Amino acid sequence: MKKTRVLFVCLGNICRSPIAEGIFRKRVTERGLGEVLTADSAATGPWHAGEPMDPRAAEVLRRHGAYFEHTARPITPEDFEQFDLILAADREVERDLLRLAGRHRGKVHLLTEPWGGGEITDPWEGDLAACEETYIQIEDLIDRWLERIVGEPEDDPQAGRA
Repeated sequence: MKKTRVLFVCLGNICRSPIAEGIFRKRVTERGLGEVLTADSAATGPWHAGEPMDPRAAEVLRRHGAYFEHTARPITPEDFEQFDLILAADREVERDLLRLAGRHRGKVHLLTEPWGGGEITDPWEGDLAACEETYIQIEDLIDRWLERIVGEPEDDPQAGRA
């Protein structure tokens, strides 16, 4: 399998995109795919550049064994060159990415594409429960994206689920 680099993007890179990155990293490790799949995350804006992820997002990732050290950063022109798949947390982020992507527009997709579209709940103004809800939504989507990228692993007990 060809090495695939995935970039998760939200508005500030402190809630949704680091949650997605953490879940992706966890699933990749569980499946033993670290040699072929890598991930990072970024923001469409500079608001939180240099800051750690939101403490509520960090707590939810810790509870699920998906925590990693993170520093928020804005997307760069180089990201469009280096990443194979760029997943936007919502339509506003997708519009911004498509505007910036140039010839790399085909790499940009909504994270919710496996659901047929929609939005990921932004927990920024919510509480810990809102971050947990976002985690659950993204966890399902990451599993679906991994099925698209590499297919179901043969020893996956959930293989073949609807």
